[in-house]
Amino acid sequence: MVLPVTSRAAWTATPLPAVIVPDAVGRALAAEVRRRVEGAGYTRFTRVDRGSYDVATSPNEAELLEALTGVAAEVTGRSLALVEARVLRLHPGDYLLVRHDRVHDDRPIELVLDLSPAIVAGAEVHYRHRGQVFFTVPSAPGSLAIVERGPTVMCNHTYVSRRLAGASVVRLMVLLRAEPRGDEV
Repeated sequence: MVLPVTSRAAWTATPLPAVIVPDAVGRALAAEVRRRVEGAGYTRFTRVDRGSYDVATSPNEAELLEALTGVAAEVTGRSLALVEARVLRLHPGDYLLVRHDRVHDDRPIELVLDLSPAIVAGAEVHYRHRGQVFFTVPSAPGSLAIVERGPTVMCNHTYVSRRLAGASVVRLMVLLRAEPRGDEV
């Protein structure tokens, strides 16, 4: 994958670093990952005050996760290590509220890889700093969002309209942390 030159520049140009790398994966790879995750199975999460969605924890996608970690390291200029990965699937009527998100005391990097089969209008991820949206990840199959999290950064996945019968939003969510330097071990 060739990164746009502007990805690194955009990352360093703001106090709340966040960028989108378009076309990070192709349709064929996205379909293959969706098929494998579907085969392994999803668990349904439903709590009205938190969210409604399907989740697959610890997807067996080592090669893809390694490649994405490399892309994130290139964009951020940091040496990064995988902490966790999960796949979220949202259908019409699904959402994840900000109150369901976790607060991070350090500054990990979160990746959002859109594996959806098609664009789903209005299906976005909103990153908020102190409650205000500062970065929006639109529905864009194949794209990769790279966002620095922290104690004041939270996110939510917007409601998928029930009018979009058959819509499916599939996102690989990856959390990365800086690898300790040799003198910190």
